[in-house]
Amino acid sequence: MLLLKRILVSVAAVGVFVGLAVLIPLGLAHEKPLAICASDPRTFPSAGIEGWRGEQLENAATIMQTASALGFARDGQILGVMTAMGESSLHNIDYGDWETRGFTNPDGSRTTSIGLFQQQEWWGSVEERMDPATAARLFYERLGRVPDWASLDASLAIHRVQINSDPGYYSRFSDDATAVVDALSAPC
Repeated sequence: MLLLKRILVSVAAVGVFVGLAVLIPLGLAHEKPLAICASDPRTFPSAGIEGWRGEQLENAATIMQTASALGFARDGQILGVMTAMGESSLHNIDYGDWETRGFTNPDGSRTTSIGLFQQQEWWGSVEERMDPATAARLFYERLGRVPDWASLDASLAIHRVQINSDPGYYSRFSDDATAVVDALSAPC
């Protein structure tokens, strides 16, 4: 009888242990992931958002935060992120179209574009154009001066600021920019 009790207690203990071993991971699997918070890059998904990750998402968040501080809501934030996606793939680069493609300005002079928005020297100093928040501010100051920018096609509104050769160029970035802005706009 004593042997039977020991066996039953052992089986019960093993059952509890196995049950806990199964239940604990199941419980953890149902925990919600941390919310994505634009002000905290540690919360950005390592897999990225629509293929944009790491530094790119940090730069998108900076663009969004700058836009918001200047009074631009979601639609304006999307335009800024679309622009930087199209101009620099959301990388803050210290070279531009002249170095990569030999592009010149309409007057034949060498381009001087750098930074997230590939802004030329008449936009500001090198330091200003290479600072993501300042470059975003420069972009939004000009966007705000475009008459009825919010009612224009997004790519055309951007074109009126950037003045590139293809007014429809930025359209291809609309879905990605929207996904990034929406994901980074979630409450922290």
